[in-house]
Amino acid sequence: MNMTQLFSQGDALTKVVAALLLLMSVASWVVIFWKGWLLRRALGDVARCTAAFWQAASMEDAHVKVAAFDRESLVLPLITATQLQASATLGGAGNKAQQLTRGLRDALHAVLHKLQFGQVLLATVGATAPFVGLLGTVWGIYHALVGLTGSAQITIEKISGPVGESLLMTAAGLAVAIPAVLAYNVLGRGIGRIEADLEGFARDLLDLLADEPRSGSAN
Repeated sequence: MNMTQLFSQGDALTKVVAALLLLMSVASWVVIFWKGWLLRRALGDVARCTAAFWQAASMEDAHVKVAAFDRESLVLPLITATQLQASATLGGAGNKAQQLTRGLRDALHAVLHKLQFGQVLLATVGATAPFVGLLGTVWGIYHALVGLTGSAQITIEKISGPVGESLLMTAAGLAVAIPAVLAYNVLGRGIGRIEADLEGFARDLLDLLADEPRSGSAN
């Protein structure tokens, strides 16, 4: 018996568990392919953007050059955050280095939040899918044993068939969880590499602009 037959012949709880595992699998694979494509683009874009920035003649020129490479808008928000505006609020208080630090920190957090999007889903699927499958297995075994209660003669064949079918749920849960866990770890390494590059670039921006006159940050 395959999962399709088990779903069609199962009761309501079995169908709910199977549908949930299918939904988790589809969602995790969508995130895996999307994040893999995004991170592959981002790794190259960040390297090209930082190289273009340091080859620019001014901040205005850097903004134009970086915009041509930054398809995922990972570097541009950091450059934009250095354009300080005069303000009478607490956000505009402090010296230029403090204002740059706040602006770059906020921009960096927003960019990293974009990179981390989807990781929680993969972690959740990897952690819960085996237990969802186990629930289906336990319920299937219980349902099978209840069905044998009124049987005059119980043989190993009558038990092994339904129990074996129920164990498909555990296998399905593992099949959903394993790719999600592997993808979470692999994608996490890519995100960590991009995060390190962006943090380094933000520190370089702060060192470059902190000691300049305030008017120089508007370029």
